[in-house]
Amino acid sequence: MRRTAPTRCEWCGRELPVQEGLGRRRRYCAHACRQRAYENRNAHNRGDLPVDAVVLTAAEASDLADRLYQMRCAAEDVATAVGERVTGRELAGLVEAMMAAARDAERLR
Repeated sequence: MRRTAPTRCEWCGRELPVQEGLGRRRRYCAHACRQRAYENRNAHNRGDLPVDAVVLTAAEASDLADRLYQMRCAAEDVATAVGERVTGRELAGLVEAMMAAARDAERLR
């Protein structure tokens, strides 16, 4: 086995499955991620984009905005619950939902 620890897609950051056997290690989770990385590299090589730029499709940008909005709503729910002095059990459930939204929101693509 070449590696035991899971790695992440170089484009979207999703966890890659453990790869057994010989061969080149996977760098991307899907063909779409490989294509976006290729387009990004070529744009950098042509000088169209600064080196630290991140390229998102309109759909990816919209999806990211939706996830960030869900995160803000979850944080507002927690703030409201604290102001209303809800029970610890209720607050724990809201914090858990906020953490799930935060994990989802941290994915760029």
